[in-house]
Amino acid sequence: MDVIRLLGIRDTSLSVDEVLAAVADHAAGGTAFFVGTVREQDHGKPVTRLAYSAHPSAEAELRQVAEKVAADFPVTAIAAVHRVGELELGDTAVIVAVAAPHRDEAFKAARRLIDDLKAQVPIWKHQVFADGETEWVGAGE
Repeated sequence: MDVIRLLGIRDTSLSVDEVLAAVADHAAGGTAFFVGTVREQDHGKPVTRLAYSAHPSAEAELRQVAEKVAADFPVTAIAAVHRVGELELGDTAVIVAVAAPHRDEAFKAARRLIDDLKAQVPIWKHQVFADGETEWVGAGE
């Protein structure tokens, strides 16, 4: 069975329950989970709106990131989903989860998964601040 159980770039709400179910595994002694949400400020400035957009290759790039994590860590299951489109404050933007035989492996693999996703997968965030300024933030930044 493939350890990569769920990957996706979606324009609909993300489900923590779906991701947890995807990585459920009797061989795992630990599951590490990260949920990224839209916050009300960035750089000390109030955010009024934001949107994520993704390159058409984003899901393939996400698969490569997950495959590298699976190759580098003794994991039993991996899941990662990222939202695109307009999001509101508090909305879930990204969820990653990794199951492994031991908690240390799960934590390390999950950390690598979210860090590499943010650094390598071509997904960009467009933020609009209360003062009217805007900012694009994307893969590798």
